Amino acid sequence: MTPPGTHAGSTDDDAQLAALGYTGEFERSMGLWANMALGFTYLSPLVGVYSLFAYSLSIGGPPSIWWIVIVGVGQLLVSLVFGEVVSQYPLAGGIYPWTRRLWNRRVAWIVSWIYLWAIIVTVTAVAEFGGGFVAALFGVDATPGVGFVIAAGLLLIAFAFNYSGTRTLARIARIGLAAELIGVIALGLYLLLFQREQSFSIFFDTLGAGGGDGYLGTFLAASLSGLFLFYGFEACGDVAEEVADPTRRIPRAMILTILVGGVSGLLSYAGYVMAAPDAQLQAIMAGEDIDPIPTILESALGTVGSKVFLVIAVTAFVSCVLSLQAAGSRLLYAFARDRMLPASGWLSQVSPRHAVPINALTVVCVVPILICLFVYFEPDTLARVTAFAVLGIYIAFQAVVLAALRQRLKGWRPAGLWNLGSAGIVVNVLALAYGIFAIILLLKPAPGTETFLDRWIVAIGLAIVAGSGLLYLLIARPDRHSSHIPEGDARDVAAQLREIRRAAAAGNAPARAGEDVR
Repeated sequence: MTPPGTHAGSTDDDAQLAALGYTGEFERSMGLWANMALGFTYLSPLVGVYSLFAYSLSIGGPPSIWWIVIVGVGQLLVSLVFGEVVSQYPLAGGIYPWTRRLWNRRVAWIVSWIYLWAIIVTVTAVAEFGGGFVAALFGVDATPGVGFVIAAGLLLIAFAFNYSGTRTLARIARIGLAAELIGVIALGLYLLLFQREQSFSIFFDTLGAGGGDGYLGTFLAASLSGLFLFYGFEACGDVAEEVADPTRRIPRAMILTILVGGVSGLLSYAGYVMAAPDAQLQAIMAGEDIDPIPTILESALGTVGSKVFLVIAVTAFVSCVLSLQAAGSRLLYAFARDRMLPASGWLSQVSPRHAVPINALTVVCVVPILICLFVYFEPDTLARVTAFAVLGIYIAFQAVVLAALRQRLKGWRPAGLWNLGSAGIVVNVLALAYGIFAIILLLKPAPGTETFLDRWIVAIGLAIVAGSGLLYLLIARPDRHSSHIPEGDARDVAAQLREIRRAAAAGNAPARAGEDVR
């Protein structure tokens, strides 16, 4: 009898996992669309566009929409590099094992420490922002107390779904995907077709943004409208050991996440802009209307339609928190499985009943609740607490891209079943160039900031997180407990995988599939 969650390729998947030095503890019940839904709901164009619509318009005017295209293309390049890496290393935790196997365990420690805190802060921010939608849905004033209760509730609901297992995670992710597509694509098309107040030329009209100065600097300052939107696709790889045929499906899921997310964000953003009357656009540009989307929706959809949208939005927020928790818990689990953290034995425990890393999941739920409690007492600190998150994630991405390029220059040819062939080196270089450009944009002080703290809060936040991680690494030396796990072995693994396939083709697969690449 076939065990639950297995599939025709499970034997090959587990053989590759064994060849990488691990024994499978998860249920491989996630297919291509569920995996794509996980990444898409983490990326969440509904959350991204809603969060920064007024901000980006007030800085760069309607042409800010083109950042969705620019960043989408750049992140697509990054996802192609990630696709080659995950196809060779379909391991839980994503960024951590990729960095370790492409570079070494010390680099993996500091990169993953930054990435872990970026995810924890991001899930906190999404839960806090989702509280406003829940309060609006039930007609409750969004006071700090109400905001804390709702944010904590969203985190606990997501925890309950995550605890139920991979099948539930996949099911809720698909529901969230449907909600997102209705909330962004369907609504965006409706606004464009039936509620249009502006012509398409509005996206080439700055409406006076930047004043009399050159517009290039102003346009660059509005880049966050795209940079904030296009991450989350890496979550597809965080659950690699729960995906059937991960070496083929995860790269495709990442690419689909970027493409569908980009189209969704573009339609949504365009719909809101083109449905806004001239007076409202001017109010947004002047900073007088900081939350214009409810007004646009109320005018376009009416009271009942707006309530329906709120239900869809709340569903999308729950799914987004769910996906963030799942990604963070798998990263923490992978970290602990390699004995790289205090209490590694406890953190790496997997529930035998639900096949999820229950203790890691608990941490990724409880710590954001504690941060929400801090924000309750200090409500003005949320922006400062979350400022480094986007930068931290982009730095973690580029650490993988740089490590992959370093290995290529040393002779590595990716050996996963999904790879770019000879185009890989070109894509890798372009992805790195894009990533450096994005990091510079994220480090630039926001327009209008005057105090030192406000101007450099992103860099300060990164310095605190990276500095604490580096200090712990130098003092506690957690990497000493992890010398039994391979590092920097990309070329050796590639050679072993090719040999395994040659042996399989010759009919010797059982003899070679379980060999340890070390």
